[in-house]
Amino acid sequence: MQQIMQPEALAQTEAQPPRKIELKLRLINLAAVIIPFAALIVAIALLWGVAFNWIYLALLVGMYFLTAAGVAVGYHRYFTHRSFRAPRSVAAVLAVLGSMAVEGPLLQWVAVHRRHHQHSDDHDDPHSPHTHGRGLRSMLRGFWHAHVGWMFLPHPRGLTRYVKDLRQEPLLRGLSRLFPLWVVLGLLIPAVIGGVVTGTWTGAALGFLWGGLVRILLVHHMTWSINSVCHIWGTRPFRSHDESRNNPIFGMLALGEGWHNNHHAFPTSARHGLRWWQLDIGYLIIRGLALIGLASDVRVPAPERIAEKRIGAAPRRATLPSEPAAGA
Repeated sequence: MQQIMQPEALAQTEAQPPRKIELKLRLINLAAVIIPFAALIVAIALLWGVAFNWIYLALLVGMYFLTAAGVAVGYHRYFTHRSFRAPRSVAAVLAVLGSMAVEGPLLQWVAVHRRHHQHSDDHDDPHSPHTHGRGLRSMLRGFWHAHVGWMFLPHPRGLTRYVKDLRQEPLLRGLSRLFPLWVVLGLLIPAVIGGVVTGTWTGAALGFLWGGLVRILLVHHMTWSINSVCHIWGTRPFRSHDESRNNPIFGMLALGEGWHNNHHAFPTSARHGLRWWQLDIGYLIIRGLALIGLASDVRVPAPERIAEKRIGAAPRRATLPSEPAAGA
């Protein structure tokens, strides 16, 4: 059972400054993000013309964009937070694309993420980096747990209660059950395209490698880094009940998901990049869908609500019905 807090205590909790993260952990964190991608770029350069070219680059980027959008726009903003409305056909496409990212069936993914928001950075959070104690060693353990370690633990009991709304829709239950099919399809599509374009089995194999396996690796680490990096490294402009951070690297690479403190401050907002310079490709996709009539009721917080949740802003004082008006 969650602890029920009085409004005054809640305001104090929201206003608490973020915990200081040791410089060593920040540097290790940064290295863990940059080095693998630098190694991938080096590998691509060395293999250019041998096992990599414009065809496989297009497959890698194209499949990355489609499946990352399936997670960011579909699994996350549409199914988990209902930040906009869409026709059933669009919902089905988003569910399939999200499944192709190989991050779990739709209902399971949504349930875990809703639990994360309910218990963000406390001991019932499935993947918080802040529940392993103080000190560098403990924080490194927390980073590993948040990034990938939590997936090797049993799922918390009672996850189905988080997706009662989605389970009422036969289409979504069916799409979630067919998760293995969508995974296979996500691997076959780039392989078939590579084979057809090149006319060779080698082209099919390399399409499978770059548009399938390497693409899954990239999407996975982008998503996992939101759980780990974006709860440790970045800025925290808004009051929230956790240690969520805005990280510009993942704000760009993860289609806007890296503006994570913005998101935790306004969970139902379809827009995560709330400043003009915070690139949010996921929101641009939603706006594009809205322009052609495939999305509606796009939810974005009002400017005054954004202003009052900023750290340092004076909290708005609620007027009780029994309180006399000023001057009365």
